[in-house]
Amino acid sequence: MSKRAGSKYKINRRLGVNLWGRGKSPINRRDYPPGQHGQRRRKPTDFGNQLMAKQKLKGYYGNMGEKQFHRLYVEAVRRKGDTGENLIQLLERRLDAVVYRLKFVPTVFAARQIVNHGHVRVNGNRVNIPSYQVRDGDTIELVEKVRELPVVLEGISSGERDVPDYMEVDHGKMRGTFLRAPSYQEVPYPVQMEPNLVIEFYSR
Repeated sequence: MSKRAGSKYKINRRLGVNLWGRGKSPINRRDYPPGQHGQRRRKPTDFGNQLMAKQKLKGYYGNMGEKQFHRLYVEAVRRKGDTGENLIQLLERRLDAVVYRLKFVPTVFAARQIVNHGHVRVNGNRVNIPSYQVRDGDTIELVEKVRELPVVLEGISSGERDVPDYMEVDHGKMRGTFLRAPSYQEVPYPVQMEPNLVIEFYSR
């Protein structure tokens, strides 16, 4: 189980945003950081803005460690094209992110867990690595024994978000297809992400 599963919404208060756009987030009631000095407002520095952008993007994709996130940045730099766009595409190709986008589960944390437990097939083969990079045209489906789990039923019935255009899904068969890598503008983030600031943070 994700080590953040029990306290995931604390990330929202720490960052000051409703990171996943969920109605149950505590930021909807208290829009300031936790702690004794949470309501003090300070003008952020350029470094502070870059750090916040990195923490938001990293936090959005669940329980990802700093080393793993930095490796994606290094890969994004290595590839041709805009580094910020490359980073977003690498994040959206993660198997746990794809499972979340397909609405098989309600949260990115549940997506990571269901992949870890071997309940997801890619092109008919079981894959239990959340960071697995899905390719264009890959088919992703849930194994039959988990299709009636409450967490899965909650995910497919949720009205909080829609399946993006760069994927197709048949919730009757619990099967979806990753059509193509998206541009940053196509990714349905509930809050504004700033991948350009993330790149500036790592390129200091």
